[in-house]
Amino acid sequence: MNWLTNYVRPKLQALVRPKEIPDNLWSKCPACGHMVFHRDLERDLHVCQHCGHHLRLSVTKRLGMLFDDGKYQRIELPKTLDDPLKFRDQKRYVDRLKDARVKTGEHDAIVVAHGRIGSNNVVVAAFNFEFQGGSMGVAVGEGVVAAAELAVLQDAPLIVIPASGGARMQEGILSLMQMARTTVAVDKVKEKRLPYIVLLTDPTTGGVSASFAMLGDIAIAEPGAVIGFAGARVIENTIREKLPEGFQKAEYLLEKGMIDMVVHRKDLRQTLARLVSLLRHRGPAGDLVPMAVDVPDIYVDDDE
Repeated sequence: MNWLTNYVRPKLQALVRPKEIPDNLWSKCPACGHMVFHRDLERDLHVCQHCGHHLRLSVTKRLGMLFDDGKYQRIELPKTLDDPLKFRDQKRYVDRLKDARVKTGEHDAIVVAHGRIGSNNVVVAAFNFEFQGGSMGVAVGEGVVAAAELAVLQDAPLIVIPASGGARMQEGILSLMQMARTTVAVDKVKEKRLPYIVLLTDPTTGGVSASFAMLGDIAIAEPGAVIGFAGARVIENTIREKLPEGFQKAEYLLEKGMIDMVVHRKDLRQTLARLVSLLRHRGPAGDLVPMAVDVPDIYVDDDE
């Protein structure tokens, strides 16, 4: 009886018992509503295979996708005060920071790394939207400044990848000051005649779009990315008019001349490598070969 109870019965129950399926095997596309298998999503760089919608990408996966062989080095960013204004709403700001750090494993909403893209040395500052919506506080401002200083030190192009809801309200005027600080940092890169490229991802809004995000020598955007300052609903309520179809989307901004190109995620690394190579090596690709050209005599009529 013990053999039947302890061995045979569990085996039979295991055969007929419904297996538990993990919740994270499927993701729903927010654009078309199709369910996409997680392996297919990873293979396609988090782009929906049904409609081509670009889902948001984690900062670590984005850096691994862009750098050659996925290899890069992160730098340690300057330490800042966590709660300079002692801010509290429904929850203390310091507690919100702790929750975000536990959730993401990052200290704040920006990561600065350096490595090679297309065999060219570059410095990349990438925003982490999972950390409080990629909002820009003092720590993020320090990160952009550190990235600019590193680019100048290494004589390397600076690539910034914003994904942000704007300035961080819990830091008040200190967060708004980062708009000026980051703009000055970008100017230092340009003064050294180093390329400054911005890759706009979904979303890029608020004080981030009103400062360094729209100052790139070349502005690239992912398809369908929302890019703007105020939200579309706020604008409609202010001007009392219906906004055009696709307003604030990357394709609309490209049509209006606000950005330079819209590039599919799978082509981003190749595009960045080509742009950096062109901007850093402005000379001819090879030695110039003089060509002998016969210049015909110019006929001049003496009577004229």
